[in-house]
Amino acid sequence: MKPQLSVEICGVSLKNPVIAASGTFGFGREYAEYVDLNMLGGIAVKGLTLLPKKGNPPPRIAETPSGILNSVGLQNPGIDYFIEHELPWLLKYGTRIIVNINGSTIEEYCKMAEKLKDAPVDFLELNISCPNVKQGGVAFGTRPEVVYDITRSVKAHAKQPVLVKLTPNVADIKEIAVAVEKAGGDGISLINTVLGMAIDAKRRRPVLANIVGGLSGPAIKPIALRMVWEVARVVSIPIIGMGGITTGEDVVEFLLAGATAVGVGTANLMSPTACIDIINQLEEYMIHNGIEDVHELIGGLEIKPTFRKKSPSSIRWR
Repeated sequence: MKPQLSVEICGVSLKNPVIAASGTFGFGREYAEYVDLNMLGGIAVKGLTLLPKKGNPPPRIAETPSGILNSVGLQNPGIDYFIEHELPWLLKYGTRIIVNINGSTIEEYCKMAEKLKDAPVDFLELNISCPNVKQGGVAFGTRPEVVYDITRSVKAHAKQPVLVKLTPNVADIKEIAVAVEKAGGDGISLINTVLGMAIDAKRRRPVLANIVGGLSGPAIKPIALRMVWEVARVVSIPIIGMGGITTGEDVVEFLLAGATAVGVGTANLMSPTACIDIINQLEEYMIHNGIEDVHELIGGLEIKPTFRKKSPSSIRWR
């Protein structure tokens, strides 16, 4: 019997919990000839700004052990171009659309939410965690009071549910997540990339023109899992977990930690069919382990206390 994979986030149903993460999947066009976009739970489109943006100068990608560093800097055609040219094409497919928005000021985020108010998209993803821009981005995402202000402001202008994408480059991810929930945020995406650096020893120079960049890929998965688990214990709004997911079993781990859905990012750069492969692997895992409904996994992490050797009891978090 085919297991039940659909999940619901903020009242919006996804056919499965696998979403192509923003910044690794363009607007879907680049992948449409390789995979059936209808099979995806959702697509988080490339990060958009109010006006077109060229991004940072090259080189802006560097391969690292178990990951990549990027300093792309939000290169994109701008929100108006997306609404006029990319969104109509993407609407042909039966998948949920998440629009990742970025700004240099709170007012820019609000203007973008206004422009998308009547657009047929399912979620806004408020990116306050990009480490590769000089203004905005991660500068908004490291202080709870600023996170609260920007979330509350955008919510006042948004028609769709607002997901807030958080940076791992903070001392306490829990207080940032709580600020999102208190401000009325509808969900949380985490984690964005981890700030890193690569050096060319022969040239004695940084590899990236921007000097530093965001690290993604399997190298950051343990950090992402820990943060999803920590946040799931302190908020009640849904979490989209992301960071180094490359297999169906990785998805299971994020769901057990408390995520309702997951974002697949760098794996798309390794294989254009990664999202579909991961969905199939998740389904195979569930069949093999006798799991009929994906909800049996969400928040299902069990932690057995090791100090009570005679106790058979276990603690179920959430």
